Amino acid sequence: MMQTPSPKNSYQTAHADLLLTSFAQATDRPLLEGADAEALYRAPFPVLSHNTAADPVLTYGNLAAQRLWEMGWEKLTAMPSRLTAEPAHRGQRDAMFAEMRAKGFISNYTGVRISALGRRFEIRNAIIWPLLGADGSKLGEAATFRDFAFL
Repeated sequence: MMQTPSPKNSYQTAHADLLLTSFAQATDRPLLEGADAEALYRAPFPVLSHNTAADPVLTYGNLAAQRLWEMGWEKLTAMPSRLTAEPAHRGQRDAMFAEMRAKGFISNYTGVRISALGRRFEIRNAIIWPLLGADGSKLGEAATFRDFAFL
């Protein structure tokens, strides 16, 4: 598990660069204009990623994601990503990842999620993309969205 992004660790520059570079490669546009690791961590919209484990665990959640899911870095990055959705919505989430893997990325995902305190919200027009290393190896998957509403 990575340490909370901060000035001490340059806001997890390597992982932030992976998020930014992979997004640009998948979508042909920047995730955040002129972004660096600190700007990504402080972005006004959620950005999350998970690893490639059989039951993927979140590896990143910027401050906006931490606020929305109502948990800090330590708890968020120790959680299997499937737990961001309620059990009834996990099948839809799985189908979305299958579609993303087939297409390269998707930019129109809508789904219901749940915070650590049980607050339900719908994310809309989420962009989901693969995290690819310089050699093309898959290192995880990521998501971002700017539109959501509490239910």
